[in-house]
Amino acid sequence: MFYFGVDYYPEHWPEERWNEDARLMAEAGFNVVRLAEFAWSRLEPDEGTFSFEWLDRAIEVLASHGMQVVLGTPTASAPPWLMTKHPDAFLTRASGDAVTYGNRRNYSPSNEAYRDHTRRIVEAMAQRYREHPAVIGWQIDNEFGDRDYDAPAFRRWLRRRFGSLDVINERWGTAFWSHTYTDWDQIPVPLSTGGVPNPGLALDFYRFCSDAYVDYQRLQIDILRERCPGHVITHNLMGFRYPLIDYFDLAADLDLVSWDNYPRGFWNIAADVDPSALALGHATMRGLKDRPFWVMEAQAGAGGWDIVSVAPKPGEIRLWAYQAIAHGADGIVFFRWRTARHGTEQYWHGLLEHDARPGRRYDEVKAMGQEIRSIGADVAGSKVHAEVAMVLSYDARFALEIQPNNPGFSYPDQFQALYRTLHRRGVAVDVVSPSADLSAYRAVIAPALYVLGEGTAAALEGFVERGGALLVTARAGVKDEGNVVVDRPLPGLLANVCGVVVEEYDSLPAGASNPIVLADASVRGAAGSVWCDILTPHGGDVIGRYGGDHYEGRAALTVNAFGAGHALYLGTVANGALLDAVIERLLTLGGVEHGPRRDDGVEIAMRRQGDTALVFVLNHAAEARMVHIDRDRYRVIVGDHDGTSELTVPPFGVIMLSGRADDARAETT
Repeated sequence: MFYFGVDYYPEHWPEERWNEDARLMAEAGFNVVRLAEFAWSRLEPDEGTFSFEWLDRAIEVLASHGMQVVLGTPTASAPPWLMTKHPDAFLTRASGDAVTYGNRRNYSPSNEAYRDHTRRIVEAMAQRYREHPAVIGWQIDNEFGDRDYDAPAFRRWLRRRFGSLDVINERWGTAFWSHTYTDWDQIPVPLSTGGVPNPGLALDFYRFCSDAYVDYQRLQIDILRERCPGHVITHNLMGFRYPLIDYFDLAADLDLVSWDNYPRGFWNIAADVDPSALALGHATMRGLKDRPFWVMEAQAGAGGWDIVSVAPKPGEIRLWAYQAIAHGADGIVFFRWRTARHGTEQYWHGLLEHDARPGRRYDEVKAMGQEIRSIGADVAGSKVHAEVAMVLSYDARFALEIQPNNPGFSYPDQFQALYRTLHRRGVAVDVVSPSADLSAYRAVIAPALYVLGEGTAAALEGFVERGGALLVTARAGVKDEGNVVVDRPLPGLLANVCGVVVEEYDSLPAGASNPIVLADASVRGAAGSVWCDILTPHGGDVIGRYGGDHYEGRAALTVNAFGAGHALYLGTVANGALLDAVIERLLTLGGVEHGPRRDDGVEIAMRRQGDTALVFVLNHAAEARMVHIDRDRYRVIVGDHDGTSELTVPPFGVIMLSGRADDARAETT
């Protein structure tokens, strides 16, 4: 079943309005509604006094119009009585100061009093709705985040993980600067007031902060699994760009990954939206469990708290929803139903205006609802088939946040640039963890694996040895899992498979670049910036050299034949021309079929189920685009067409095709 719905806040509106809202939802084709994730004060107005009757009535109204319900546990925003009684439950910032009441997400996930109150409200909700026929699942909390600088909780985590101070001192190298710890209470958290922290301590602290939310989520999941075994459990994550939690760990306990996709969201007054950035968000969420996901908050209007973002243009809301589906979504839930009249999010626009008018945004989604009715059964359960994987390491990401090496060295930006280069060629990509099984892929990209464990290194080496094509980029293999620099030539554990050694390196000033002279003389304008690994091949072949500075002529890009496969090493932060050349070489080595690079705003993506392929042609441009298809292989199932092989995709428009999966790729040019 494909789920199509909206986030609704009946507690914000008069009860006599609920039935009309539900009627309009049903007319829009909605079959699911999320409720109650910020309703703790209404559900438990005083400690131990629960008030579910209003929620019972809201669910019944929605169910009477054919809607199913996902309930949110309301723990993201505590009622005033709770935080007044337990001021120690407030989260501590990097400054060492506790936050004060007035926002949301202001609690410490490790605080025992807060956890006790969490148990009570979740148990009460689970008991109340465990057998309700309209309730199909639960969203845990809302958008976990923020690091909690809770020193006692950090020390408890260290005790459980490492057991002794001797292990800690050895792991972090605390002899440096005379920081050897002789009592657990001496260990600090890396407050902003404390200067530059020990890198080992800082990385373990970041891991602790991530684990704190994983553990807090598990507390709630355990209750719901016991009392509501037939219900699906999810949490709404925040995509690739969110840097504070290891989402692979957070997703492991969930039945379903969902996320909140705001292309023109928070304070975004940029003129353009990068479709590859949205696609990477979807690919990351799909990759967390290697299965279809939901968008639990799909943008339905201009976003904003104090600043209002650029409003979605006609067609964009539908386009973004279809892009999510193209990349593996089996559920689209729009945020929100009606634009709020009160509170911080007064300008986070929903499908209905402040005055409850259903305008063009509602009409656009309603039209999509008609399409979903006809194609939903074909889409649900189909899969994205990718021959290329990108390894996402939160350890490397955390460590490079702690020590970026160069102000311009951004792990997410480099990851995004590599993904964008693939996306423009229509190459499907799975985003996978460092421990993933790589056997299903032809090519793998491992960006900036700054922190690298032996298991991941062995898996990458084995992948190449068995015939795969691997791309490794600068600052790989620098640190072990304790964030300690390795005592071997870089790229450390990957030197053998890459057939190269980093003799030295150069950190470039802002705005500086070094031209790269490629063996393929047809490539013009290739250059690197930010960082330059100066390479000496040990069995590998040089296919790109630096064109300037004191290392002019030295290797910048190499390829090494290893076993039945090949490994590329890119020693610099590449510009577009260099990325194009490197990715073309990787795809060729891996035997990955792909289309030509498209820069016209047209995105082509595919899902498969059995012997059927569903091809999505998405036009992210403000002008119409022409696309050619093979009419003998594909038929149009969404979008206007005249029966010819030339399709006109309107501005921000979508055309969806169906054909045989064994025809592999759509003839779309």
